[in-house]
Amino acid sequence: MTATLNPPVLAHPASPPPTRDLFVDVLRLFAIALVVAQHWLMPVIDYSDGHLVTSNALTVPGGWVVTWISQVMPLIFFAGGAATAMSLRRRSSGADRAWVAGRLLRLAIPVLGLAALWLPLPHLMLQAGLPAEPVSVGARLVGALLWFLGAYVLITLLTPVLVRLADALRGRELIGFAAVAIAVDVLRFSFGAPDALGYLNVIAVWGTVHQVGIHYGHGRLRGIRGLRAFALGVIGFAVAALAVALGPYPLSMVGLPGDPMSNMNPPTAVLLALAVGQLGLALAVREQIAAWAARPRVAAVVGRLSGSAMTVYLWHTPALVLVAGVAVLALGRDTPAPLSAEWFDGVTAWVAVLGLVLAVAVTVFSRLERVRLPRLAAADVGAGRLLTAGLLVGAGVLALTIGGFRPETLWDATGPLVAVASITVGVLLLTSAARRSRSRWSSAAPTGKVAS
Repeated sequence: MTATLNPPVLAHPASPPPTRDLFVDVLRLFAIALVVAQHWLMPVIDYSDGHLVTSNALTVPGGWVVTWISQVMPLIFFAGGAATAMSLRRRSSGADRAWVAGRLLRLAIPVLGLAALWLPLPHLMLQAGLPAEPVSVGARLVGALLWFLGAYVLITLLTPVLVRLADALRGRELIGFAAVAIAVDVLRFSFGAPDALGYLNVIAVWGTVHQVGIHYGHGRLRGIRGLRAFALGVIGFAVAALAVALGPYPLSMVGLPGDPMSNMNPPTAVLLALAVGQLGLALAVREQIAAWAARPRVAAVVGRLSGSAMTVYLWHTPALVLVAGVAVLALGRDTPAPLSAEWFDGVTAWVAVLGLVLAVAVTVFSRLERVRLPRLAAADVGAGRLLTAGLLVGAGVLALTIGGFRPETLWDATGPLVAVASITVGVLLLTSAARRSRSRWSSAAPTGKVAS
């Protein structure tokens, strides 16, 4: 018997993977909660003489340390990959395109709900006499965090290929993804390649983490637990620290004012080391988290919150913009010095009001996450239609990420309309396929007549 020359990096799972994993659900909710907390506590706002100045509380000495935990996009992409793998495992062969179409609709429809309010709202604010600069800044910020959805749309389009790649290579593809990310950084920082090249790392970096999630969803990471996972986490953080110490990377894992560059925009390879650190620590306590989440009451809460996770992500920034606008423009309150006694005195009320506004938004708009989609058949979702719809949705989300919903010039006013129209056309392409699918199912249903 001859030994194989290329042993697999990840073994086949010893038992079939589950169809639902509460650990993944908890990890996603934890990550989104940290995203919300970070964005709500970071802003430092000063408004005087009609001029708005914004800064970041994490610029205080040592504030960068927080970002090594609060930069949780690795956890979100990992959870997305795991959920994707488990979802596709439940589908019949040949249904990949229908799955992608349904997932794109789940991503796009809530964004249209956001746009339904924020397309007219900035204009109404200006008509009401509110100062133009704060309105413009707020309207831009509402769209800024949609970058995540733009990246996720692209990865969703590639998902069937990524799943097959994971099954074929069982982890070897991770080396290729990581090598691309490192090569991009070397070209940028050592050879002066333009920063635009760095956006290849949107796929190379986040695609790597998503791919790890796919392997987890297929049951191939079950052996990484306990002390072994903890050691892996320590190694990941150590490599990230070494890269920051020796390389061009800033200390912060998010973009902060004053940093010469950002590890996030575009993403750099150091985020891969951070991902290893975070995922290692998470997997070290996976069994404890899963046991806690399996309690009936906890499982019910996790399930309920998981059904509104995207709405929370979409609407936590609008909540911040509206509450901050009232505080600054109506009440004349600027942000106290970060971490000062006055800052701590007010932070509880600040978060409570933000939470109340977000709760209202979630109550109203979370139903868009649960819209009942028509049954899609693979035969009715052509590859060309799916690609066109995905690119339209992705382009629209990217445009909103760059410009938000700013209303003050003709271009700013029409830009969001064009972006939302692009997303809408993409949705219509997919829903028209769903109507064709429904017609196909109706015509195939038995009529109850007996053939003569």
